[in-house]
This record gives sequence, structure tokens and C-alpha cells, in this order.
Amino acid sequence: MKEFNELIQDQMKTMEQLLYLQNEIERCQEIEQELSKLQEETKVDQIKKEINEMKKELNEIHKVFESQTDEVIRKYQGLKETPEEALT
Repeated sequence: MKEFNELIQDQMKTMEQLLYLQNEIERCQEIEQELSKLQEETKVDQIKKEINEMKKELNEIHKVFESQTDEVIRKYQGLKETPEEALT
């Protein structure tokens, strides 16, 4: 009977270890998920920053294009007002 009790005690210790490790694994997996989520949020923040930078650049290019368009129109209007002989 003593041997049986020792076996049961050993098994109980093993069961405690098993439960502890299972809980630790679950805890670590939750931490892993949170870290993955944070990493994704960081990626999203980086992408948002890039988008904002591209929007600023697009705005600047748009201003340059508008300025060029205005200059083309002024030049064209100046050509229309100038007699043909002055162009040659």
C-alpha cells in the first residue's frame, strides 16, 4: 500500500507540473498575441505616416502643376496677342 501511495503522490506532483506548464503556455500565448497585435498596430502607424507623407508630396506636385498650367496659359495668350510677323 505504501508503494501505491508513493506512486499516487508522484503522479500528483507530475499533474501539478503539467497544470502549471499548461497555464504558463496559455499565458505566454496571450502575451504573444498582444505583442503581435502591437506589432501590427506599429505597422499600421508606419503605413499611415507614409500615406501622409505621400499626400504632402502630392499636394506640392499639384501646386507645381497648377503653376505650370497658369504659365502655359499666359504664354499661349501672349502668343495669340502677338502678330504673326513678330514670331518669325
